[in-house]
Amino acid sequence: MAQILHGSATTTEAIGRAIQDSQESLRSLAKRYGINQKTVAKWKKRTEVADLPTGPSEPKSTVLSGDEEAIIIAFRRHTLLPLDDCLYSWPVDPERPLSSSSSGHPGQS
Repeated sequence: MAQILHGSATTTEAIGRAIQDSQESLRSLAKRYGINQKTVAKWKKRTEVADLPTGPSEPKSTVLSGDEEAIIIAFRRHTLLPLDDCLYSWPVDPERPLSSSSSGHPGQS
C-alpha cells in the first residue's frame, strides 16, 4: 500500500527508517535523499518513523468563544438540523452579524 504524504512532507517512512539505521554523516545522507541536513538530524533523533501530525494539537474556533461553540453544538445535537438550517434558525445578534454586505455567502466575513 502506498504511503500518503501531506503537502509539506519531504521524506517517507522508508527514508526515515534508512536515515535512522545509517551510520553516514548528516551531510552525506542529506545529499543522498535531497533533503536538508536539519531534516536528517530530526529523523536521527526520532524513535519512530511515522510522520508527526501537523497543525494545532487542540483545534479551536477562531471566531467563537468556547461557551458559544458549546451552545451551538448543543443546539445542533438537540434539533438534529443540518448546519445551514441551524444558521437560519439561530437568532442573529445585531452586534455580531453572521455575514457582511461584502460577502456573498452567509457566515463569511
